[in-house]
Amino acid sequence: MNVLKQLWCSTLGKKYIMAGSGCLLLLFVLGHLAGNLQVFLGPDAINAYGHFLQSKPGMVWAARLGLLFLVSIHILSAVQLTRANRAARPSGYAGNPNPPAASYASRTMMMSGLIIAVFILYHLLHFTVQAKGINLLGGTDFKSMTDAEGRHDVFRMMVAGFTQPLVAGFYLVAMALLCLHLSHGISSMFQSVGIRGCCPRSLDLGARVVAGLIFLGYASIPVAILVFRYGR
Repeated sequence: MNVLKQLWCSTLGKKYIMAGSGCLLLLFVLGHLAGNLQVFLGPDAINAYGHFLQSKPGMVWAARLGLLFLVSIHILSAVQLTRANRAARPSGYAGNPNPPAASYASRTMMMSGLIIAVFILYHLLHFTVQAKGINLLGGTDFKSMTDAEGRHDVFRMMVAGFTQPLVAGFYLVAMALLCLHLSHGISSMFQSVGIRGCCPRSLDLGARVVAGLIFLGYASIPVAILVFRYGR
């Protein structure tokens, strides 16, 4: 316990915590994307995936609590590190508040992270809690949607949810911010643990490529649904 306390109380320790929690959250983002992309395989595939998750409530709730913990310590460590950095350099850089070497993604990490946190809350209410009214579809009840086999119709829920342009637009903006966050966060994660190698530029480029691919994967779902609806 003392080791954990010392780790948390040190700046270096917080960087390790940010890197570790960020790595685990990245793995969740990739896993969640793999699950969501099953919508392109048709209703049976995505509904079977959703039914499998619903049949394992213990596993799902353990994952949810774990994610809540990871997001909490990731944000808290980020806030405390940002405050410590500002306290160590209260006057900023002379003549330029944004150092030339700092990318836009790195300068907006806190802002993008907080907006992503708000989106996560909305996304949970939208597709997990399935709260009426929040889907902006006149109180359509997602919980009542079932397929021919009596499973929750995840496919129809996703199609209905993303046919609302405001919801789809918010989702796309949030995914863009998430991937902007990842474009710096992935390379920063390696830097925090002292793994940058001899080619830091290649690592930065790789982080941007991975973030871009993640954005394309997530964005493809609402875009395909909107194109299908309005392009018919």
